[in-house]
Amino acid sequence: MELILTQKVANLGALGDRVKVKPGYGRNYLVPMGKAVSATTANVAEFEKRRAEYEAKAASLFNDAEARKARLVDATVTIRANASTEGKLYGSVGPRDISDAFTAAGFPLSKSEIVMGEGPIRRTGEVEVLVHLHADVECMVKVNVIPEE
Repeated sequence: MELILTQKVANLGALGDRVKVKPGYGRNYLVPMGKAVSATTANVAEFEKRRAEYEAKAASLFNDAEARKARLVDATVTIRANASTEGKLYGSVGPRDISDAFTAAGFPLSKSEIVMGEGPIRRTGEVEVLVHLHADVECMVKVNVIPEE
């Protein structure tokens, strides 16, 4: 399936690139999320007419992500969790818990922006978590997990 990207997609291409992807990826993710359109003759012509609009939107999204990154660079949240005396959690702290804690602290984050490569947090202590704000913008934030009293 051949598509034209309407915004930058990590590990795939930049705005305006014509890419070949598997039909399921294009049909179920890229097209419904507005990240791509099929590469028909009519869509290619329409894309070229609206290229400036797409580039302005992409620049706006990038600038917003950079501004959010500047606010998040030194951000730290504390999450209380039920834990044993050895520091092992009864349960875990996942992306939803982290995004809720940052949102409550005044740094709005969605669950999908939190990247936890090693899985959820299962011990108390301070952990650095990757936040993926844009295809080109990532930052590390600190999450301090402490036991409930």
